[in-house]
Amino acid sequence: MTTDARQSPDVPDWEDEYVDRVSDRLLHNYDLEKDARADGERFDLYGEMRMRSEKHFLHPALSYAQHHSTEHLFVRRQDGVTVADLESLVDLGHELADEWIELDDEHFSTEFIFALVAAEIPEDVRAFVAGYEDRTLLKYGFNGHYEIHLVVVAPEAESLVSSPKAHVEQAFRLWDVIEDPDPSWWELFTRRMQL
Repeated sequence: MTTDARQSPDVPDWEDEYVDRVSDRLLHNYDLEKDARADGERFDLYGEMRMRSEKHFLHPALSYAQHHSTEHLFVRRQDGVTVADLESLVDLGHELADEWIELDDEHFSTEFIFALVAAEIPEDVRAFVAGYEDRTLLKYGFNGHYEIHLVVVAPEAESLVSSPKAHVEQAFRLWDVIEDPDPSWWELFTRRMQL
C-alpha cells in the first residue's frame, strides 16, 4: 500500500479498524464506497470491480470476443450471524441481478459477494456457507451468468468461512500474510516457454 493511495479523496476511511484494513487490501482492484445501500440494505463497505477482455487479430483495432465481468462486494459488521441472515442476502443478490445486469451478448459474468463480520461463526452458519454455491445462467448462458458468494469472518477469533468460489476471502484474512514471492530467473524462463 502506498500512502498516496490512502490520501486520495476517492478512498474513504472507515471507523471500524478491521474493515479499514480490509479496504487497504482491496483498494487497488475495487472502487470502494462507504456506507452504501442496496435495495434498502445498509453495508459498511461496497466495492465494485469491472473487467473487460477482448482478443486482437494482428492489431488492437481488429478486436473480437469482447466480454465484460463485474464483481460487487458488500461488507457489513453485525452483532451475530444466522443462516436466515445469509438466506436474506442471497435473496438480495437475486434481486440485484434482476435490476443491475444488462443482458447482452458481451456480458460474461457478474458476481455478488456478501461478507459479514461478526464476533463468532456458529456451526450451522459455517456449514451453510462452506457448502453454498449459486450460479445462474442468463438466457441459457447466451448472456453469461451470475454467481452469489458468501463470506463470514470473526476477525478477533481469526476464523473465516467462505463459499467455495469466493476468491476475495483472502483479503479478509488479515492474520495471514499475502505472500508475493519474487520468481527466480528459471521460473520466469519456464513461464515464458509455456506461452
